[in-house]
Amino acid sequence: MKITMAHGSGGKTSAELMSSVFGKHFKNSVLDKMEDAAVLEISGKIAFSTDSFVVTPLEFKGGDIGKLCVCGTVNDLLMMGAQPKYLTCGFILEEGLDVDTLDRIVSSMAAQAKAAGVTIVAGDTKVVEGSGGLYINTSGIGVIPAGRDVSAANCEPGDQILLSGTLGDHHACILSARMEIENNIKSDCGCLSDITDALFSADIDVKTMRDVTRGGLGTILNEIADTSGCRIELAEESIPVNEEVRGFADILGLDPLYMGNEGKMVAVVPAEQAQQALELMQKTEHGKDAAIIGQVTEGSGTFITTRLGASRVVDVLYGEGLPRIC
Repeated sequence: MKITMAHGSGGKTSAELMSSVFGKHFKNSVLDKMEDAAVLEISGKIAFSTDSFVVTPLEFKGGDIGKLCVCGTVNDLLMMGAQPKYLTCGFILEEGLDVDTLDRIVSSMAAQAKAAGVTIVAGDTKVVEGSGGLYINTSGIGVIPAGRDVSAANCEPGDQILLSGTLGDHHACILSARMEIENNIKSDCGCLSDITDALFSADIDVKTMRDVTRGGLGTILNEIADTSGCRIELAEESIPVNEEVRGFADILGLDPLYMGNEGKMVAVVPAEQAQQALELMQKTEHGKDAAIIGQVTEGSGTFITTRLGASRVVDVLYGEGLPRIC
């Protein structure tokens, strides 16, 4: 069965879609009330984030738009030191979308939300003319424990920079699918709570964290440098890149520093805690390939020491590297 404009009418066909797909997978005590807003009990300092997901293809090696939208919003909350609690989701369905495809994506979304420990408490669905596409907006709320302060403004000279794993996996996966290139590259799409939980449970003084998504590592490190008023120095030989991704990037003239990811993060910690933080990361599922890749120093901007010993500027991404990777 395909999505038709009738599925967005608000009538019987809409109700059947709600019960047969969304209600089946998202069932919980808050959402089941089917009221105009979710009533939640939240105390303390909260983090709130929203994001829209327009990736093509909808399903890819290692994930799909459903898994991606949960991981993306949960990770944004985690990077602020929050414990994710609630999500909302808004679906824009294009006429012609296969309902079986929608069902798989909603099922994936529900499974990832359960794994991440978050509850989907509100949602909305609209149907528009089109050619079978799907777009999802998710918003998330998380609670920040008392005394936890994660901000780029906290960085200072001497701090060390850790990267949780290999760069470019998601970007290369999506581009491979679009170009119909057969390889073994999978998206790194995943929730990073195992890493953040490990760091905070060990009382690591995490200065700041960022997930490495659109714009890549080079862009987000420039943002951290600007906010902190410090200089960031990287060592190229320390930055992990999967060999198949590196080969793929070389063929297409891509730089892994600017390739998008959906399951990688950087953390800035004091120098005396860097080795402990690295070992904690490497014991987690999503941080097994973690590495210390650089340091914070006096000055401004972001620089990298190449394998040949030269130093060059790492600027922000200019132009559009690849649309619709998330």
